[in-house]
Amino acid sequence: MLEVEHLRVQYGAFTAVDDCSFTVPDGQWLMIVGPNGAGKSTVLRAVEQGVAYTGTIRFSGADLRQKDAAARARAIGVLSQNHFVGYAFSVEEVVRLGRYAHRSGLFSSHRAEDEAAVEEALERTGLTPLRHQSVLALSGGELQRTFLAQLFAQNPRYLLLDEPTNHLDLVYQKQIFALISDWLKTPGRAVVSVVHDLSLAKAYGTQALLLHHGHTVAHGETETVMHPENLNAVYGMDVAGWMRTMLGQWDDPACRAQ
Repeated sequence: MLEVEHLRVQYGAFTAVDDCSFTVPDGQWLMIVGPNGAGKSTVLRAVEQGVAYTGTIRFSGADLRQKDAAARARAIGVLSQNHFVGYAFSVEEVVRLGRYAHRSGLFSSHRAEDEAAVEEALERTGLTPLRHQSVLALSGGELQRTFLAQLFAQNPRYLLLDEPTNHLDLVYQKQIFALISDWLKTPGRAVVSVVHDLSLAKAYGTQALLLHHGHTVAHGETETVMHPENLNAVYGMDVAGWMRTMLGQWDDPACRAQ
């Protein structure tokens, strides 16, 4: 279980996250939602120990501050929304990097279990045919799948995903979320995602954390947290009404005929 208690993150005089508390039990997919500037990504950065904070973050009862980087990587994997690659590594080489958290040293030899984990990750993400392709030649969706495969090879218990389908078209959005949903079926795992698309949050999330100006508005089951009353207050608009209006465009007879 991931437990966050009284999390506070400040950048100088600016408080990005203020007194945020939540838990993520095994088997859950927590969606962190809210408008721009709500503090969503900052919460993830604190959990991954990438930003200074006050409060307590525990994983399986242990303070994450007390774990070294390798131990944290074996417990929690992180997928960012952007990947800037300036090297001609192959897909397989990038995926293989996920196994370093399980090796005894930088120059230790590959083990059979490392090879099996890499093969499974490539197969799970459909990247086996592209394993020798340079990552510089991949599309955005293929590159995101490559780094997701790296996480699968890393084999953490929890995933932290910061806008995992940002800038991806609909086909790749569907692929990425389907892959993560399938990964989550193994017992002992959980996912925490920052998402802007509220439809994806409702479709895949079992829990939600709604933030506004760094404060927690609601936390709990997705349907309860993403109640129109909560969303309208945070976004300053009729969110459900807007969603229905957009969906209604597909009820046009011409669209149905296609």
